[in-house]
Amino acid sequence: MLRFEIDPDIRRAQTPPASFYTSPEIFCAMKQKAFAPSWQLLADADVVKAPGNVFPCSFLEGAMDEPLVLTRDYNDQLHCLANVCTHRGNLVCEGAGTEKNLRCRYHGRRFDLDGKFLAMPEFENVINFPSPSDNLPNISLARWSRFLFASLKPAAALEHVFQPMIQRLSFLPVNQFQPDPTRHREYTIRANWALYIDNYLEGFHIPYIHASLNDALDYGSYTTELLPHGVLQIGFADKKSETFDAPNQNIAAFYYWFFPNLMFNFYPWGLSINIVRPVAVDLAKVNFLTYIWKPEKLDRGAGAGLDRVEREDEAIVEATHRGLKSSLYTRGRYSPTRETGPHHFHRLAVSALTQT
Repeated sequence: MLRFEIDPDIRRAQTPPASFYTSPEIFCAMKQKAFAPSWQLLADADVVKAPGNVFPCSFLEGAMDEPLVLTRDYNDQLHCLANVCTHRGNLVCEGAGTEKNLRCRYHGRRFDLDGKFLAMPEFENVINFPSPSDNLPNISLARWSRFLFASLKPAAALEHVFQPMIQRLSFLPVNQFQPDPTRHREYTIRANWALYIDNYLEGFHIPYIHASLNDALDYGSYTTELLPHGVLQIGFADKKSETFDAPNQNIAAFYYWFFPNLMFNFYPWGLSINIVRPVAVDLAKVNFLTYIWKPEKLDRGAGAGLDRVEREDEAIVEATHRGLKSSLYTRGRYSPTRETGPHHFHRLAVSALTQT
């Protein structure tokens, strides 16, 4: 079932059918119609800091696996290129470093750092060669703060997608946040990726699943705001929790999600970026990337114990995936007060699936 409806009135709406989470056909359609047009985090901008720097990477590694290479040419311009030789498809860059140009080691074809074809041995008698198709394709690239993002076929500009977050959190010097690789984590979830998003987008489950997090937040004040391309959840602090400085001194966390799979979790100590990667219809991987602003506020309040909260989420999401295989389950209903986030996600998903 590729087509289903989500009523715009949450009071009337039914949740997606189980096939949304269990159908291989829908899984593949979502990757092409939702993930390919999205902006995905590639790397910290420092990986191509100086002219001549090159950095091979993937668009959504393990899920889309589109080979890309970031370059900074000798005019000091950034590029994101297809990391696939236009001769026979070999990778043209296999390691980060500094190069004068890109050279395919299979048959020696060379490209400038902006992707333009330069030379190819033994091709003297080829007719209509070189042509524009011999250049490396350029991929849409955008930068926010210290981060580089790419999209295979962007549906909207990155600054438009992120605008609500950029505007609201302008008081945070995100470009000064420092990565802490010792706190980076990768988790394997034996469930459909969309169930992980559902769980992230509502605080409804917090009192039932996350005892420690519930102690740090004022559940009664927890709010959800719907954005054109995502959702913002605001966790207000209890009296003992760490908070941001004025004018946000009562806030313990800002949780931003952007369709379909990218989360920015801002805490008084800094930022945890979560990237959900759809590996298979019943398997996802989640990367936690940690950027620290105020180390003295680490491991306190809503931003503490993230590994424990993640494992608690994993257990409930995996159990839900097993439950959705039941022949006795069809569709559920939404809480109008607590599940506006998942409802918004499902409507965005339906919109993506119906795109031609």
